[in-house]
Amino acid sequence: MTSQSRTLAPEDTASVAVAASPARVLQNYMGGRWVSAKVSGFVDVTNPANGEVLARAPLSGRDDVEAAVAAASAAWPDWRSRSIGERTEFIYAIREQFRKRIDELAASVTREGGKVLSDARAEVSRAIEVIEVACAAPMTMQGRILEGVSRGINSETIRQSVGVCAAITPFNFPAMVPMWFLPFAIVCGNTFVLKPSEQVPLTSEIICHILDDIGLPPGVVNLVHGAHDAVNGILDSPGIRAVSFVGSVSTAKYIYRRAAENGKRVQALGGAKNYMIVMPDAVVDKTVSNVLSSAFGNAGQRCMAGSVLVTVGSAQAKIMDRLKAETEKLIAGDGTDPKASLGPVISSASCDRIHQAIETGVKEGAELLVDGRRPKQTPAGGNFVGPTILNNVKPEMHAATDEIFGPVLSVMHVQTLDEAIDLVNRDARGNGTSIFTENGAAVREYSRRVEVGMVGVNIGVAASPAYFPFSGWKDSFFGDLHVHGWDAVEFFTRKKTVTSRYFSGGETGKYFVEQGDKK
Repeated sequence: MTSQSRTLAPEDTASVAVAASPARVLQNYMGGRWVSAKVSGFVDVTNPANGEVLARAPLSGRDDVEAAVAAASAAWPDWRSRSIGERTEFIYAIREQFRKRIDELAASVTREGGKVLSDARAEVSRAIEVIEVACAAPMTMQGRILEGVSRGINSETIRQSVGVCAAITPFNFPAMVPMWFLPFAIVCGNTFVLKPSEQVPLTSEIICHILDDIGLPPGVVNLVHGAHDAVNGILDSPGIRAVSFVGSVSTAKYIYRRAAENGKRVQALGGAKNYMIVMPDAVVDKTVSNVLSSAFGNAGQRCMAGSVLVTVGSAQAKIMDRLKAETEKLIAGDGTDPKASLGPVISSASCDRIHQAIETGVKEGAELLVDGRRPKQTPAGGNFVGPTILNNVKPEMHAATDEIFGPVLSVMHVQTLDEAIDLVNRDARGNGTSIFTENGAAVREYSRRVEVGMVGVNIGVAASPAYFPFSGWKDSFFGDLHVHGWDAVEFFTRKKTVTSRYFSGGETGKYFVEQGDKK
């Protein structure tokens, strides 16, 4: 199958709804205006906690993508010519609007994505942190100059914008992940096209209203709803020069290859199987609380979720009873319920897939230590899977190799740190990992030898702060420059080196001296 005929992987798309629905139809945002998509297909946007249809997202096609690209291209010459200070003022304004509207944004994340409100607020706070880092552009965009590379000759390297950039973002962080790209892209002088997940488009709609409210010039940021066709339109559009993506491994590979074949710079973040290593000297209470948060936060739907727990030696006896007891206290429910520890998964298809993964684990010999397949007292019509622990998982089992992307923790037991490192390094993915210990030598050895891009020490989710690159390795990332931190400025700018010499320099200096004498 050629790259031109391939479609996206099914796990990154929603089923298309063709039946009539009374819910409002969303519009695309182009050139500062809300416009209807030129399509007849739609997908229902539902609340995963109860199945309520919230809206209908249009499945935009290539014509819609090209209209957005045209608007972005028209806005680029003026936008890139504005001073870095003026562009940065807009980023400060976005930050202030996110702060003022944190409750509105968090409610939207919970309503369309399902996560509990406390997690949703944390997501928006994380988005604000990323926006704040983008505000440093007047410093991070600075180039370099070297005087006297030869007699009377100077060389300087400056950074300039790339052009029209696009981001294809996932369902699990509808407020945060677009901010991994949007503020950095535009503060560097680029214009932007956002294609959010068709499963969670409403938060992106709020973001565009925020951009309207701050007076961002029309066309600097544009929004296109859709699925396969919109994505392929972005990858193939000759007007788009850079593409950012977050999703599954298989689709990240596809995005990377097809965009690169079309001459675009690409950063494509794939999935993960993140290991958490517990050493015998780990502080039990703190370790358990971090493991639970990492494994079951956002119902396990995170590329940084701790999905495999590996106990080393006597850590098994110290931690497992406490881990089981605390897991059984967690409550699955509607994200708006303050009693809920975790919300629903994104769709009924995800729910069925996760149930099947649990059943496969049991068939292959894992012990079902905590069964979350039928959580109690959850709302009717919701896509709920409760916290689940599969114990005594072996490396060859699907529970150890597949990214389940749900609230399922696979537990493995080894005798030495060397065995734990070998388990981690055998995985084709290398996004994040954590080690729980008070032993500095173990931390040093693990951090040095493990083939993973982000390492946490006594931290459940080892995602880097926005000041540093989000640096996944191996099949968790395709590209050269990572998300946010210094890498973001590198990705969204091109370097230009100017070497200069002025032959009249001496005579000009003499002229100014003479003019000064006359005065």
